[in-house]
Amino acid sequence: MTTTTSETWQAPSDFAEDLLERYGLTCPPRWGTPRHPDRPSLGPKLWKVMERLGAPPMPWQRYVSDVALELDPETGLFAHREVGLSVSRQQGKTELILAAQVHRALAWQRQNIIYAAQHRSMARQRWEDEFWEKISTSPLASRARIRKSNGNEAIIWPGTRSRMGITSNTEKAGHGPPLDMGFIDEAFAHEDDRLEQAFSPAMLTRAMAQLWWASAGGTTKSSWLNKKREVGRALIEELFSLLAEDAAAARPRTAYFEWYAPEDMPRDDPATWRATLPALGFTVTEAIIAAELEKMAGDPGGFDRAYLNRTRKPTPPTDPNVPKSSWPALAGSTVPAAADVVFAVDVSADRSYASIGVAAQRPDGSVHVELADRRPGTAWVARALARMKERRDPLLVAIASSGAPAGSLIDSLVTAGITVPEDKEAPHRGHLAVLRTNDIVEACGQMADAMTQSTVRYLDQPPLTAAVNGARTRRVGDAWTLDRTKSLTDVSPFFAVTIARWALLSKGPAVLDDYDIADSFG
Repeated sequence: MTTTTSETWQAPSDFAEDLLERYGLTCPPRWGTPRHPDRPSLGPKLWKVMERLGAPPMPWQRYVSDVALELDPETGLFAHREVGLSVSRQQGKTELILAAQVHRALAWQRQNIIYAAQHRSMARQRWEDEFWEKISTSPLASRARIRKSNGNEAIIWPGTRSRMGITSNTEKAGHGPPLDMGFIDEAFAHEDDRLEQAFSPAMLTRAMAQLWWASAGGTTKSSWLNKKREVGRALIEELFSLLAEDAAAARPRTAYFEWYAPEDMPRDDPATWRATLPALGFTVTEAIIAAELEKMAGDPGGFDRAYLNRTRKPTPPTDPNVPKSSWPALAGSTVPAAADVVFAVDVSADRSYASIGVAAQRPDGSVHVELADRRPGTAWVARALARMKERRDPLLVAIASSGAPAGSLIDSLVTAGITVPEDKEAPHRGHLAVLRTNDIVEACGQMADAMTQSTVRYLDQPPLTAAVNGARTRRVGDAWTLDRTKSLTDVSPFFAVTIARWALLSKGPAVLDDYDIADSFG
């Protein structure tokens, strides 16, 4: 029983096979634009520039540049107007960005190329200390000169009369002459789209213009980057869906590439690094990453952001009623074979998501819990539970009363064949157990005790762990219950397994006793 989220999406296996065959790439991106087999590309010319700059392209750089510089065979123009790159730190992003600029400056006349980073001073530092340093010590040095006057910085290529300049992160950035190529680096630092909005109009009259942006993961404040990643992921998932139906389907004008480790991949597992860091084995080693993990042991979120390309989230404030510190040690369990189960459903406060939890007794006496399903909305719940009931013959299906968001689903569950017992103290197998307020308060307190006493185990699933970490509570008399409104994330996954566990232990024995008595009269 597993839950599906965007993070669990995988490209078709032939995508990775194609990258391995074309580029020798053993670490494909989780989301990446596939190479169009019928389009020529200027990628190989960029590879030669990288070689001359002293940084021969790694397989992932060959792949990204080959796709980014595809040409439409009918028009001869670039197939992609935008190129988005989200990859962890120290993977060779800077070398690729530099080579793309130099290639553009050498390949066409009078190219205006602008680079932006977190702010102007950082752009100036990278432009002078890294870009110009690499150019001036390469075989291309004789073809370029630098102008360092403040406000008018440029690396100039006299042979083509092209220039590579820098700008600041303001609404006025990119204003002036038409722009042929714009680079927004370290996109995590941009909290709005002002730079993109400044660059884009300057590119309107340039048929071969391209906007590139690149970054490792940011924080929850990195609104522009987070939106770009969200849109890029959706774009790639939709593209592969279309290609599965029609290999000649129209492709978007944006190319997107993201290497990323979902939350369910352990940060200390070398297999996670090999699936996330495309420069591993080239410019970085597993020993170096292991050393970084050890050095950042006190800041796991920082390691995740830098090397697993995850968005860093603020540490949730501690709620004294939920023993979150006990949770990690309880992971790693699965539903015992042939065990009796209880399903439970809960709905988020805004009804945007519903979660179905499951609980089962383990041979050692502890209780296993996990998410059986989680999807947007609520229309799917009754059908899903009816199928689960038919397949697993649960002891009970639990749900909170009509005062809770899930309470509105009771009628649809009854219609689907999950009925309420006439005597709630004597339920039969498969009946609906409706929890009242006192039952929910009791369930929450018992779950907290079970976490502290290590008598609950769970399957490690990101939505469930996120719900535990973000859970907040509210007072009910002298006790408490989980608070859907004040919790820092959707707490319904945690709520669902909490009431499933309670129903298993509090109501399950009555179901089994009823069957035992019936057997005695057989």
